[in-house]
Amino acid sequence: MASPGYSEHDKHEDVKVLHSMGYAQELERRMSQFSNFAVSFSIICILSGGINSLAQATSGAGGAAIGIGWLIGCFVSLVFAVAMAQISSAYPTAGGLYHWGSILGNRFTGWLTAWFNLLGLVTVLGAINVGTYYFFMGAFGTSYLGLEDTTTTRIVFLAIITGLQALVNHMGIGLTAKLTDFSGYLIFATAIALAVVWLIAADSYEFGRLFTFANYSGAAGGNVWPETSSGWVFLLGLLLPIYTITGYDASAHTSEETLKAAHSVPRAMVGSVLWSALFGYIMLASFVLMLPNMDDAAAQGWNVFFWANDQQVNPVVKDVLYLAIFLSQWLCGLATVTSTSRMIFAFSRDGGLPASGSLAKVSPTYRTPVAAIWTGSILAVLFVWFSSLVSIGDTPVYTIVVACTVIFLFFSFVIPITLGLFAWGTSKWDKMGPWDLGEGTFKLFAVLSILAMILIFVIGIQPPNDWALYITVGFLVLTAIIWFGFERSRFQGPPIGDEVAKRASVIAAAERAVGETGH
Repeated sequence: MASPGYSEHDKHEDVKVLHSMGYAQELERRMSQFSNFAVSFSIICILSGGINSLAQATSGAGGAAIGIGWLIGCFVSLVFAVAMAQISSAYPTAGGLYHWGSILGNRFTGWLTAWFNLLGLVTVLGAINVGTYYFFMGAFGTSYLGLEDTTTTRIVFLAIITGLQALVNHMGIGLTAKLTDFSGYLIFATAIALAVVWLIAADSYEFGRLFTFANYSGAAGGNVWPETSSGWVFLLGLLLPIYTITGYDASAHTSEETLKAAHSVPRAMVGSVLWSALFGYIMLASFVLMLPNMDDAAAQGWNVFFWANDQQVNPVVKDVLYLAIFLSQWLCGLATVTSTSRMIFAFSRDGGLPASGSLAKVSPTYRTPVAAIWTGSILAVLFVWFSSLVSIGDTPVYTIVVACTVIFLFFSFVIPITLGLFAWGTSKWDKMGPWDLGEGTFKLFAVLSILAMILIFVIGIQPPNDWALYITVGFLVLTAIIWFGFERSRFQGPPIGDEVAKRASVIAAAERAVGETGH
């Protein structure tokens, strides 16, 4: 089905790039540049991470954690997005990061990138849907439905919402793209509506709050953070924007379903970060201005969002807004299932996972990687189930998971960026895509990404998330054992050089099998 402004020549060019990397056009190209933007914007979802992680700021450095911290944290995310956009324009494939890690480095760096990205995506899908569960309980579950927060309630809720997200993804990228397009508009509209309602509800406008540093660590902040210095508590608050503004790699993961991918994907990736940063700032700054009192708000700890709305906002208006937020959070999970499944599909296509043959299959009816969709979704629910049964001291496992998720995801971002820093202009990367920053700018952003990764790692493993260090180190050790014990001799990586030409007949057969014609 041709799309407006997308000619046969454009389609031929998209497929030619894919064939040049040794892959068939098995997935269906239905996503416009806006759809590609919307899938990343939906995963970033300022109404999910921005609201569910609010206490990391209000119970940390107070107003300045948002007024100043949000902008710093968003810039940290932006440097990764800009560097990744440059690479995505040259190599627009599903599972983008994994290919970049392989092409710019070697099969080991590609494999390592894939594992970190996959682990990050599965855990972030779990974390997003757990956040949705807690939001639902705070908004409707306890007050209207009389539900109690038990492990059984949580897992049943997660199984239902994740199952629905998987089902929509199963039924084709057309339906998924329509819903994520809607999600893009819904997030914009809801963020503005929240800002307007909060500004109307505010008793007065103390703009100085946004630039006033406090230290609410320990009991003063409901023990969200253990007692620490003012400088540290500000840095820890950066986890709010950094955790929220992630997931823009989804634009790369859906490259093979995007029209004019080499042009669209990098713009969508950077655009999703900039728009999320802007609308997130307007929304969160309005929230800070609405708070009756900063000290009282900090003392609420994780309950600050519901407490503030109960205090200041009309109950009917509040419930309508909560419904829009809940729907946005569900759509955030939907887009994350899309991203996770494309990564599983791309890695399996090159034999990177157990049962790769099944996981790499594309449904001829729906043109989606069905097994990859359901596998990623089931793993996310099982992961949350397991993390619910294991509590570590007084720290909610969810917060440790969030810290690990951020570390795993940003590790998977920084590996190909670092490789690109050294590969620029060599035989590994001698041809840039149409979105080209130039060598100096790319290398500046690559170095900034490495520095940002160090910052994220350091703040991500501080108490109460100190277990994130052991989990990350344990995962690195396990990864080394798997690679040297099994994968080093078995895993070939993506096709490179002569291997691409040898795949021509396999590519043609794969495209015929899903009904893809006309190249």
